[in-house]
Amino acid sequence: MPNEQAVTLRAQWIGQQLREMREKSRLTLKEMGDYINRNASTVSRMESGIIPPRVPEVLAYLDLCGIDDPRRRDDLKTMAQDAWQKGWWDGFSANVAGSLIDWIWLESRATAINSFQTSVIPGLLQTRAYAEALIRAWDDSASDDDLARYVEVRMQRQQRLEEPDPVQFSTIIDEGALRRVVGGPEVMRAQLAHLRTMAGWPNVEVMILPASAGAHPSPDGTFDVFRMRRPYPPAGCVSTAVGAVVVEGGKAASLHQRYDRLRRAALRNGAVQRILFDLEARLE
Repeated sequence: MPNEQAVTLRAQWIGQQLREMREKSRLTLKEMGDYINRNASTVSRMESGIIPPRVPEVLAYLDLCGIDDPRRRDDLKTMAQDAWQKGWWDGFSANVAGSLIDWIWLESRATAINSFQTSVIPGLLQTRAYAEALIRAWDDSASDDDLARYVEVRMQRQQRLEEPDPVQFSTIIDEGALRRVVGGPEVMRAQLAHLRTMAGWPNVEVMILPASAGAHPSPDGTFDVFRMRRPYPPAGCVSTAVGAVVVEGGKAASLHQRYDRLRRAALRNGAVQRILFDLEARLE
C-alpha cells in the first residue's frame, strides 16, 4: 500500500475523477481493486483522497474503464503526479504550513489570481514587517521561532510573482484596510510605499474599493479566485475565522462574477497611486 500523506485538495480532486470514472463504467470497488491489485477499502480511500493514487494505478483505472482519449489520459496522469508533488512548503512544519497547503498549491498552479480584501493587504503584497505584525496579532501565543516560520512562508509565497512565468495577480483592497495602521506608522508607511511599487509591476493590478462606494457585492468578506493551469478547473477560496474554504464549479464562477462587479466600483491606476501616496504622507 502507498505511504499515506495528509489529505490535500489535489488528492481529493483526482479521487473524485477516479470515482466518477469507475461508477460510470458500472464497476464495483472490489472489481477495480482486483484489477489494480488493491483491496476494496484501499480503492475507496484513494477515491476519497485519503491515499493519493500513483500514476500506474490511474493508468490502470483508465484501461479498465476503456478510456483511450490521449488528452484525458494525459490530464489524469498530470493530476496523479501533482497529488504527490513536493514543494518548498514541505520544509515547514505542519503547524506552520499545514492549514495553507491547499492555498499555496493553488497559487503554484494558477495562471491568474483575483483577490478581494476587506481588512488587510493581500499576503502576496505584504512587507515582512507588516506580515509579522499581522501574524503576531493573529496568534499572540506563537513562539518567536514559529512566528519567523509563519512570516517566511508568506515571503516564499510571494516568489510566485517573480518567476519567469509569473502569476497575473489582481487585487481589490477595501479603503478601510489601507487606513488601518498595522505595526505602527513606520511599518504601515513602508507597506503603503511597497504597495505603490508593486502596483507598477506588469503582472500586478492594484485597485481600491473606496468607502464612498457604500454597499458592495461582497459584504460577507474576502475571497480569492484562481484561474488554473490545465487540467484543473477554476477554483475559489473564501476566508473564514476558522480557515479557508475551497470551492469550484458554479461556486467559483459566482466568485469570479462577484469580483467583476467589485471591479466596476473600484478605483484604479492614477487614483490608486494618489490615495496610497496621500495615506503614506499622513503617517510621516
